[in-house]
Amino acid sequence: MNVSLLQGWLPATMKAVAVLALLAAIGWRDSGWRLRRLPIALGVAVLLTVLSALGVLYLSGVTDPLPVSLWIWLGVAILALAVLVVGWRGARWWQRATVPVAVLLAVATGANVINQETGYYPTVGDAIGELSDQPLPSQITVDQAKGITGKTATGRIVTVDIPNTVSGFAHRQELVYLPPAWFRSKNRPKLPVVEMVGGEFSAPDNWVRIGNAAQTADAYARKHHGYAPVMVFVDPSGGFKVDTECVNGPAGKAQDHLTKDVPPYVETTFGTATDPRKWGVAGWSMGGTCALTMAVTHPDLFGHFLDISGDLGPNTGDKQQTIAKLYGGDAAAWSANDPLTVLAHHPKYRGMTALLLAGDQESRQTGQMKQQLEPALHKAGISTRVAVLPGKHVWQFAATAFEHDFAMLAEQVGTPGSRPAATQPPAVAPALP
Repeated sequence: MNVSLLQGWLPATMKAVAVLALLAAIGWRDSGWRLRRLPIALGVAVLLTVLSALGVLYLSGVTDPLPVSLWIWLGVAILALAVLVVGWRGARWWQRATVPVAVLLAVATGANVINQETGYYPTVGDAIGELSDQPLPSQITVDQAKGITGKTATGRIVTVDIPNTVSGFAHRQELVYLPPAWFRSKNRPKLPVVEMVGGEFSAPDNWVRIGNAAQTADAYARKHHGYAPVMVFVDPSGGFKVDTECVNGPAGKAQDHLTKDVPPYVETTFGTATDPRKWGVAGWSMGGTCALTMAVTHPDLFGHFLDISGDLGPNTGDKQQTIAKLYGGDAAAWSANDPLTVLAHHPKYRGMTALLLAGDQESRQTGQMKQQLEPALHKAGISTRVAVLPGKHVWQFAATAFEHDFAMLAEQVGTPGSRPAATQPPAVAPALP
């Protein structure tokens, strides 16, 4: 089902049929319908749409503006229902029958507007696979992974149930990518590790299904004798609609899970490296913010990070809103997790590297990255590379950006067969135009 949900004939057809079904439901009818009852339906639809928009904007805590077209399609669905109620008398059976078609397609189109803004489901197949929780390609269990010994062409995705012994954080099932070299013999190599964090409203498998992380690692491994970092696709939220920003707060001890539950489990279960110089953390959007925050606050665990389109720090609005919602009103906890504050007061970091990427259509992230974050990291002694690539704030850009800097990240965490750190390019590269 490789039919695109982001562009092409299917989204266009959904819109066209929804509009035609609405027009059919309205019809021409008589003057009483056109002059009295139809205006009532239109007025009700406008009022309910505006109230719905205000409710979402001011009551739900959503901080990012939603596309105007989303409310237009919601209005189409409401108008179709209003037409059905107000115009029931005098409507023909086929006009009544077109209302469910208009409502369903308008709602689906509105939902796909959000999907097009985020790139969450590129195709129908991706949506079905995610929503039905279908297994990923090459997905196996830990026991199955440990039973494989020999040459493999690709890595494997392993489902893991990481105990929350320290954090008590109620997380969803997480995943681990093991590169081909891990399977060659029973004496497993002590490979470097990268924790992978997705964006807000995400699932642990998004980096695999949408971000193409496993394909990127496999491509790297083919050029490096099967070696690539182990990747851990973690759950920073515990639920699709939960926003923890990877900190400990009212929503749970997410940071403790990522820093105190995950590393010991991965090191023990898969025999990976334990040296923080061989551990990194990478993320996109909220995950990029998490990567920055966890690295600068836990240099004893992570020696490297890749921040794709992240913010300057964990936030759910302005400073006071963030302190109230994320930290339960604890201002000291905000200060302890605000990267710019931490960087300004931390002793010089030793050996830490940072990779910062943003899209040329992400003006806020690009500006913050160049004007505030990169200078602060450099001043704190963190070797930093900055790049601006073509793209906007969608998962497809995250996949492209991750592929762009994966080789450098693999080198920085010390992947066997990569270039020695001494031969790497200068730490601070000029941003692309």
